[in-house]
Amino acid sequence: MASSADTAGDGTHGAEEGETRRDFLMLATGAFGAFGAAAAAWPLIDQMNPAADTLAASTTEVNLEPIKPGQRILVKWQGKPVFIVRRTKAQIEAAGGVDLANLPDPETDAKRAQKPEWLIVVGVCTHLGCIPSGTKQGELKGEFGGWFCPCHGSHYDTSGRIRKGPAPKNLPVPAYKFLSDKLVKIG
Repeated sequence: MASSADTAGDGTHGAEEGETRRDFLMLATGAFGAFGAAAAAWPLIDQMNPAADTLAASTTEVNLEPIKPGQRILVKWQGKPVFIVRRTKAQIEAAGGVDLANLPDPETDAKRAQKPEWLIVVGVCTHLGCIPSGTKQGELKGEFGGWFCPCHGSHYDTSGRIRKGPAPKNLPVPAYKFLSDKLVKIG
């Protein structure tokens, strides 16, 4: 017959071995759970990357030759509208003569336009993402001769700067480079 000392010895050994197995099972379960969570989260994170068609349109070249002084055109770049304006001397002078202290988002016209004659801005209102009017002939251009956002009433000037309304920032200027006097590359 086994003595009580032998039984206690077996039980202690079994408890230590059980804890070791339990620890291993907990670690293995945790590792599989973490792997499963990462595998489930990956599609959600991956879908936030730009689509293939957007990446393919990461740059766009625009021929500026047919644009007359005072004319505005709209082109697409990365799925967003981009306004290109060939400004007149009067528009350039008006944009340069604005008192920056009166602007919600002060920025000089010279900083916004590489060449004063050409203004290139992303045509998405910085308030809630609407597309401001004023690019097509006959559209409302707002109080300052630039663009008017019909969604909530933001007014932009001929430099794309916010002058009135709820928009907190100026229309963004995309990265662009003049390849020649008549060709610009956006992006």
